[in-house]
Amino acid sequence: MLGLVIRNTGYSYTVKPIDSAPDEGSGVFSLYECKVKGNFRIRGIRTTNPIAIGDRVQFTPLKEENAGLITDLEERKNYIIRKSINLSKQSHIIAANVDQCFLIVTIQQPETSLTFIDRFLASAEAYRIPVTIVINKIDLITPEWQEYLDGIVNLYTTIGYPCHRISSVTGEGVEALRGELNGKITLLSGNSGVGKSTLINALFPHLNLRVSEISDTYGTGKHTTTFSEMYPIADDAYIIDTPGIKGFGTFDMNRNEIGHYFREIFRYSADCRFNNCTHTHEPHCAVLQAVADHNISQSRYNSYLSMLDDENEDKYRPAF
Repeated sequence: MLGLVIRNTGYSYTVKPIDSAPDEGSGVFSLYECKVKGNFRIRGIRTTNPIAIGDRVQFTPLKEENAGLITDLEERKNYIIRKSINLSKQSHIIAANVDQCFLIVTIQQPETSLTFIDRFLASAEAYRIPVTIVINKIDLITPEWQEYLDGIVNLYTTIGYPCHRISSVTGEGVEALRGELNGKITLLSGNSGVGKSTLINALFPHLNLRVSEISDTYGTGKHTTTFSEMYPIADDAYIIDTPGIKGFGTFDMNRNEIGHYFREIFRYSADCRFNNCTHTHEPHCAVLQAVADHNISQSRYNSYLSMLDDENEDKYRPAF
């Protein structure tokens, strides 16, 4: 049978059959708690999770009620992947087969680093996944941080990434997001504590996801969502809630192609003298000139340089 992976508990996968009728009487679909077949191997990727949320899989129902065995993985159209922090030579797939991503960030309580944002955007760019930046908790922005918020919005909208300012608590800006979810599988991702689950509750109160407070000691978020889960929000739409992530190490990116995943760097690189320009030291580098002229922001260029250095396995550390 063909199924859609809608939940990952770390030990098993909840699979919803595709193209099957709901149970008579209840009107709901049967869900199967599946294990992975013992000799199952993912093709071509070293990963800590052989199956990810959003994967389409072939599975065999077992005699036990609502149990199954995953036997094969359908080809993915895309995925969001990051380097595992504890196993730097392996990767972790956050979600697969998504139509778009809402990257939830906060300016205060906690502060999302621009390096984290840029690394996430570059990884999404590599797999052609559209990203909307959602700046949550604007009700907590103090006057001295307002200019910084405006600057971030200006930076990323100028590059071409839509930005929304919202407060999941007060509801400001939340309804504007609802229409963008229609007919799509949408991944919500971001640091711990930025309010992913709170936003989902604001949009779809019936889901009643668990939320928690920010750590007073460190000003960082606590993990509320323990496992990734996909929730149906309409007949043709899903939203994916994922555990918060602290760092975003890029994985398996060709050093010579990293600049392609920064839109403005790629645009200016067409005028570089050398086709293999690394935009670090070469003469007549159009990217370096654009940085000097403030046409490419220093923060984005610094993020690009940090990704160039990711081949050094000992260098990796969470990007706060």
